[in-house]
Amino acid sequence: MKTTKTLLAAIALGTALVLGGTGAIAAGKQHNAEDISFSFEGVFGHFDRAQLQRGYLVYKEVCAACHALKQVYYRNLGEPGGPELSEAEVKAVAAEATVMGGPNLEGEMFERPGLPADKFVSPFPNKEAAMSANGGAYPVDLSLITKKREGFHYPWYVSPFIKLVKGNGGPEYVRAVLTGYEEAPADAAKDAPEGKYYNPYFAAGPWISMAPPLSEDGVEYADGTKASVDQMATDVAAFLTWAGEPKMEQRKSMGFQVVLYLALLSLLLFLTKKRVWGREPH
Repeated sequence: MKTTKTLLAAIALGTALVLGGTGAIAAGKQHNAEDISFSFEGVFGHFDRAQLQRGYLVYKEVCAACHALKQVYYRNLGEPGGPELSEAEVKAVAAEATVMGGPNLEGEMFERPGLPADKFVSPFPNKEAAMSANGGAYPVDLSLITKKREGFHYPWYVSPFIKLVKGNGGPEYVRAVLTGYEEAPADAAKDAPEGKYYNPYFAAGPWISMAPPLSEDGVEYADGTKASVDQMATDVAAFLTWAGEPKMEQRKSMGFQVVLYLALLSLLLFLTKKRVWGREPH
């Protein structure tokens, strides 16, 4: 299946090059992200539990200082199909956060430790505070980042076929932005905005306000995996993909069962028709 997928992608890309030329693909400022073979891709894809746990650590230690994850609950970390932390680990993670609770019997709000039923606490109370702390730039919520952003950009007449085979490249986009900082070309450097960094993979770029967030051995993985920049970027991209669709594995399983059911039903209906109407003249 993977060979077929690669072949279809190659045919679609070849068509784009023949019909539109390389200039059509590179017409925009944003570069195409490198295509990565994630375990969750494809009809039978699934999340790598160890990778999700590593990705969560990267988010917690690096990304969570600025970026919220408003659509995810702490309890999701322990549910099937995700990082699958133990119940004790989920409670400990939630308890590290401070949540505004209440009102109490006196009608007053109060602070309390987080619970598994709480959503991930945002690092800033509102958008204005977030922008003020980040030099006027707004650190976007990452809950649906892999669905909102596309890593692959091709001419309109071939883009649907590429997406059918390879997806929209959302995980690849996250990984590319985190690893894609580079020195600006001479013609672009002369107009460099103050306090910005050159990143040709950034959707609103090529200048980005966020400094390179990852550094070698920036975190310490419990499973002994080498925490290279590329490894951390790949792991957190996988984690954010899960955050955007925590029920993906259940959806794929249900979809396969439905397709199998419809196939069997079609076969039974066909055999029934042959049995009942097979001898009737048409």
